Amino acid sequence: MEYNVHTLSNGIRILHVPAASAISHACIIVNAGSRDEDDAQMGLAHFIEHLIFKRTEKRNTSQILNRLESIGADLNAYTTKEYTCIHASFLNPYLDRTLELFNDIVFHSTFPEDEMEKEKGVILDEISSYLDQPEEAINDDFEDLIFAGHGLGRNILGTPDTVKKLDKQDIKQFIKNNYRTNEIVIAVLGNYSFNKLIKSGTKYYGDVPENTPGIDRKSPLAYNPVKLTVNKPIAQAHCMLGMPAYSLHDQQKAGLLLLNNMLGGTGMSSILNLQLREKYGIAYTIETNYSPLSDTGIFALYFGTDKEKVGKAQQLIFKEFKKLKEHTLTEIQLHKAKNKFIGQIALGEENRIGLIIAMAKSLIDYQKIDSLEEVFNKINAVKAQEINQIANYVLDENNLTALVFNPA
Repeated sequence: MEYNVHTLSNGIRILHVPAASAISHACIIVNAGSRDEDDAQMGLAHFIEHLIFKRTEKRNTSQILNRLESIGADLNAYTTKEYTCIHASFLNPYLDRTLELFNDIVFHSTFPEDEMEKEKGVILDEISSYLDQPEEAINDDFEDLIFAGHGLGRNILGTPDTVKKLDKQDIKQFIKNNYRTNEIVIAVLGNYSFNKLIKSGTKYYGDVPENTPGIDRKSPLAYNPVKLTVNKPIAQAHCMLGMPAYSLHDQQKAGLLLLNNMLGGTGMSSILNLQLREKYGIAYTIETNYSPLSDTGIFALYFGTDKEKVGKAQQLIFKEFKKLKEHTLTEIQLHKAKNKFIGQIALGEENRIGLIIAMAKSLIDYQKIDSLEEVFNKINAVKAQEINQIANYVLDENNLTALVFNPA
């Protein structure tokens, strides 16, 4: 897909993706997330993401929320381990309104004490809500086992104790240390000329003070697999298996993405779904996920089933693992897997807001954006022997962490 990039004097990059549509999509991505917090500040990055919608130097909460929603646009935000993202979808005439609002909430929020206290209550409710959903809670607890003692293992929401203690000084220091202008991308997919976007981008972001402290991200600690069962007052057992995996920059990334999709990725025809759900009727949900990060990654498998079926489900899973470890895929099997994955990626391009966010992240992570053809070439270059080698690494039973939430 065609794109253009312009870098402002303060380091902020403007990404432009032309698209012949009446609807535009935009985001501002900051390369800062929960892993960048201090231990005592768990939940701080997410707290900031909430608070930027509360009050700025010239707008109150209602004015912020209505600035785009009053013209039918959609405005939202989220925080991950490594990113903070604000995004919007809107009709083409409202580009400047959107970019100006992004600037206002990201760079001119005031973080008043009364709003901070109200939002702490909202986040405490959010934490409670997640704890009431074992399929969500187990994922957070699992990552804490995988990255024990490291920021990547922290719950993005924080804990009730840490959230209650957050103050304005924490917020200001986090922004100063982590909102680096050379690690911020404003991206727009829409029917505009590149010159128009440069003009608007310069108008709203050219005066943002340059802030380029060095990145100080600590690498994860040595990994030790853990096997843990926790009894909980729940009706169904929830189980996760996995381990640290390849980073964004590892040559094996494409191979694991392909293997993950085959094993338990999108769609009903994955290996594990066909075995556990379709053939044996054991699990309603079984899926795998591979999340590459800047200096590591995580491969995880999740399933939920009746308590008495956990053992059988694990046997079937390890049986499929064994096949992939001991037998190299045939050319036909590999070809089918590649075609399926490539087709899913191509269809994913229809999600325009997801696409522009992914492109902005790619610009931060790789300083470039691969075309669809380049992405497909990387997938097609994966060899059957690579899949086999990767399977022997990430599907090694002895090296997998296992967490089970068991009905009490």
